[in-house]
Amino acid sequence: MTIETDRPWITQYADGVPATIELPAGSLVDMLDASVKTFRSNVALDFFGSTTTYAELGMLVARAAEGLRRAGVGHGDRVALVLPNCPQHVIAFYAVLRLGAIVVEHNPLYTDREMRHQFEDHGAKVAIVWDKVGERIHSMPADVAFDTVIAVDVTRAMPFSKRVALRLPVPKAREARKALTADSKHSTPWEKLLNHRPIRRSVPRPSVDDLAVIQYTSGTTGTPKGAKLTHLNLHANALQGRAWVPGMVAGKEVIYAVLPMFHAYGLTLCLTFAMNSGARLVLLPKFDVDLVLDAAKSHPPTFLPAVPPIYERLALGAQKRKVDLTGIRFAISGAMNLPISTVELWEKATGGYLVEGYGLTETSPVALGNPIGPSRRPGTVGVPFPSTEIRVVDPEDTSVDRATGEEGELLIRGPQVFQGYWQKPDETDAVLLKDGWFRTGDICTQDADGFVTIVDRIKELIITGGFNVAPSEVEDALRQHPGVADVAVVGMPSGGGGEDVVAAVVLSSKADFDEKKLRDWCRSQLTAYKVPKRIVVIDELPKSLIGKVLRRAVREQLLADRA
Repeated sequence: MTIETDRPWITQYADGVPATIELPAGSLVDMLDASVKTFRSNVALDFFGSTTTYAELGMLVARAAEGLRRAGVGHGDRVALVLPNCPQHVIAFYAVLRLGAIVVEHNPLYTDREMRHQFEDHGAKVAIVWDKVGERIHSMPADVAFDTVIAVDVTRAMPFSKRVALRLPVPKAREARKALTADSKHSTPWEKLLNHRPIRRSVPRPSVDDLAVIQYTSGTTGTPKGAKLTHLNLHANALQGRAWVPGMVAGKEVIYAVLPMFHAYGLTLCLTFAMNSGARLVLLPKFDVDLVLDAAKSHPPTFLPAVPPIYERLALGAQKRKVDLTGIRFAISGAMNLPISTVELWEKATGGYLVEGYGLTETSPVALGNPIGPSRRPGTVGVPFPSTEIRVVDPEDTSVDRATGEEGELLIRGPQVFQGYWQKPDETDAVLLKDGWFRTGDICTQDADGFVTIVDRIKELIITGGFNVAPSEVEDALRQHPGVADVAVVGMPSGGGGEDVVAAVVLSSKADFDEKKLRDWCRSQLTAYKVPKRIVVIDELPKSLIGKVLRRAVREQLLADRA
């Protein structure tokens, strides 16, 4: 059987994209070392105009690694990172990996409850945290004990003595510094970690098959689980990404980190893909239209990974402020549906391509993408990446393949597929089949040319702003309110191609409904993007014969009521 018949999508690849990649023999540490050697004088990191070259980055990683080694970190240990996008995040990430230890990424805006669940699960004894949330880490119960907490003052990486290269007004810079500064008592300052000689070459390095990252995801159920990603998984996905964009020039690209690097998408596109490409990575602690457009005046991006609402807001903002975006040749959208109207708006503003891709935390994360060329098909999530195979199967019997055009569950196999869930063998066995196929839980169709269209999600996760929200987690928070007797949480279509979190609640007897108070209750339990956008009162939730709430029926009822 030829490649064309076995994998028809190969013929749809853009010119220069190979059918397969050569699998990496080295770790992510080896990957960074190669970039340090090749692009020594190039700028690796740009943070509000303060720059770090690749040579400087390599030295800082080596010093931080020695500091962590002296703090007792060794091969296989978990080290928690609770940081926004900043230079310290990049340095810490590679310093942990240099020791053969395992990075565990965390959203610094998580609530105490959300953070504690993850820390209890992975058991890290060393945490490198944004000083603004340091007290939250220290206030965890005694059963979540730390040997070392390293506090990072993000503002120390910002230049405030002069107008920064991004032309950010000084008052705004001062406000940013004030907002980011917090008490770091009971912690070791980040700078102390760097106050060491570079780590000796004789200290063992990680192998390509070592575990590199535990990335938390809701997976195919509502309980957050740690996806185990090896150096091979992440390095291979970075190489697949580079192969997918043959027009990129190593050492010449400018990539903007508007995606949070604690998210699987931002981790790969910014922490590994950008570093592997010798790119200039412009770091932004959070997405802000004005900050991005100000930065574009000094060092315009050439490659921008993001989510649909970001592209729309940037295109409209640039139009309003008369900022030229024509230097952005490549843009890859992920994490949520990309409306064709957004593609048209963006490509008119930039003259470059905006294509949609698909992936999950469990696939490091990118597995499919639209070709960056004339063969792309807006409205689909594209075709499998190089060295990636897919099947569309009967969800009830994965040995049965669906015919072309028929709906079925998407299975993926490739070097980017994860190793399972941390300390959860049953959940791992449920999604990783014996022959290497990963069950995505997504229902899709595939056409004759191999293009995939996502139809529905078995797992019922809600994707809002590019983040996964497990309905059961939001439901659990609402059920704790004395005025709520029962609840179902669903995703409702929003204007930007994503979804809004909406809760349908059944009230307790004589309970007064106050939507604002209920949403405030949720804010005390959940991080902001998980808080329901809308709370609707209904008399009774539709349930199955065994008493299970039928979320799909709830969603259909809400859609009908809205029509």
